[in-house]
Amino acid sequence: MGSLKSDHMPIHISSHYINPLDPEEFRRQGHMIIDFLADYYRDVEKYPVLSQVKPGYLRKCLPESTPHNPEPIETILQDVQEHIVPGLTHWQSPNFFAYFQCTSSIAGFLGEMLSTGFNVVGFNWIASPAATELETIVVDWLGEMLELPKSFLFSGNGGGVLQGTTCEAVLCTMIAARDQMLSQIGRENLIKLVVYASDQTHSAIQKAAQIAGIHPMNFRAIKTSKSTSYALSPDSLRAQICEDVEAGLVPLFLCATVGTTATAAIDPLESLCAVAKDYGMWVHVDAAYAGSACICPEFRHFIDGVEGANSFSLNAHKWFLTSLDCCCLWVKDPSALIKSLSTNPEFLRNKASDSKQVVDYKDWQITLSRRFRSLKLWFVLRSYGVAKLRSFIRNHVKMANLFEGFVAMDKRFEIVVPINFAMVCFRILPSALSETVYKNGKLDIVSEELANEANRKLLESINMSGCVFMTHAVVEGVYVIRFAVGATIVEERHVISAWKVVQEHANVILSN
Repeated sequence: MGSLKSDHMPIHISSHYINPLDPEEFRRQGHMIIDFLADYYRDVEKYPVLSQVKPGYLRKCLPESTPHNPEPIETILQDVQEHIVPGLTHWQSPNFFAYFQCTSSIAGFLGEMLSTGFNVVGFNWIASPAATELETIVVDWLGEMLELPKSFLFSGNGGGVLQGTTCEAVLCTMIAARDQMLSQIGRENLIKLVVYASDQTHSAIQKAAQIAGIHPMNFRAIKTSKSTSYALSPDSLRAQICEDVEAGLVPLFLCATVGTTATAAIDPLESLCAVAKDYGMWVHVDAAYAGSACICPEFRHFIDGVEGANSFSLNAHKWFLTSLDCCCLWVKDPSALIKSLSTNPEFLRNKASDSKQVVDYKDWQITLSRRFRSLKLWFVLRSYGVAKLRSFIRNHVKMANLFEGFVAMDKRFEIVVPINFAMVCFRILPSALSETVYKNGKLDIVSEELANEANRKLLESINMSGCVFMTHAVVEGVYVIRFAVGATIVEERHVISAWKVVQEHANVILSN
């Protein structure tokens, strides 16, 4: 075979050559996208909140293969409007009361835009010093707003990092805890390690345990009850630990939650940390949802006792006006993360890293590459300040209390658990059903099953209307409807309207 290199080979520049970052074309198309999104936010409450499409709808709308020739942005945006928007569940709708919201804001959006525009990969300090240093600054700012102990901040002996989600944050801390423990008892004892949580803890904890190599039989989801408002009991935790120790197992990791997914329950941090300390366990506090509220003095007491934990996390993309994804993780001992997660290939060696005077965030996370997340959080903190961020959260709590009042006035319904933040858990009472059965003066279990079915039908009917979107939880066999206030642009009128929708659909369900 001849060489491809030739002094006589002509060089042809394709007439189809384009500059993918042409400044003027970027400006033109960028304005179009901003205009499109501005119109979307203006009109978002007019759309059915829950998408009404059927599975597989999109493949029928789009071509079977990639276009051979370029298509103009105008055509692409038209397809977005006609085919993509109908397939969206509108998380930014003021009528979205499901799950826990992903709030957004102008500041968060513009920070994300800058991050995407710079497109730096800040795996270590030298790869983009500003990306690393801004992150260390904003996590300390937010930590101070939360009044976290100095031991969690860079200004103390700890530090923080912006992960993508709680799933990643918990996995990193669990791996650090695992390696720390195995260095003491030997790696051959991995099969003995036990992870503890409650039956209300997010499923991300169990997934992290699986990935970290914890034996599936060694994950403890300790039962909670209505008597403790579904918080994890320190006595129950200690009893389970004692049982495991007697069986020759090794307590490793406890995840305590502030604001559980099902009911926004709050685990008692101080007493749980005291139990864990007796057994040398790592304690992680998952405040993914409710942590943001703790910048308000009236909610700060919910994380009292955090000084006894090893790590703490919250999702700024949930209730802090910072677009997905942005999970803030603080640790008391960064070296524990670094020992477990660091790699030092030759191609990443540099004087700054070797000096040990800089933070290399690649060693604080699972992946090597990382986004410039701190820009959007910095924009949010500066654009709104502590005062407006507190006001934003308090306004949602006020609206949740308004909804709670509506439910309380309708004797067909009950509030299932006390409201702590901005979520109301409610249901149709069994006594509202004509089929209610009493035996020996006690409510028969059959009527509870009927009540569950009625509430299931009520929620399905509400969501299929497209007017509002809510989700559910099941606690101690009771099906409850969750009404989570938190959309960025929600107003009182949307809460009032949502309650009217609930009543209208309840009237139909109960009449049948």
